Amino acid sequence: MMNPDYRDAIVQNLKDAGCSAGIIENFLRYFDENQKEKQLELLEIHRNQLLTQIHKEEKKISCLDYLIYQIKK
Repeated sequence: MMNPDYRDAIVQNLKDAGCSAGIIENFLRYFDENQKEKQLELLEIHRNQLLTQIHKEEKKISCLDYLIYQIKK
């Protein structure tokens, strides 16, 4: 088991990264079981989901930029 303060810091970091309660629960279980590969897998999946969201939002911004360009032209 990890130090409670360290555990709280990890939980806060995961929350700040937008991880769900389920991801946090699984991450901590894998941490307690010293399953680093499983921890990394969870983080990579969440990271990829965030990147997908970013790319969708970037596309929306590009659409707006194009419209702004057309109006100013």
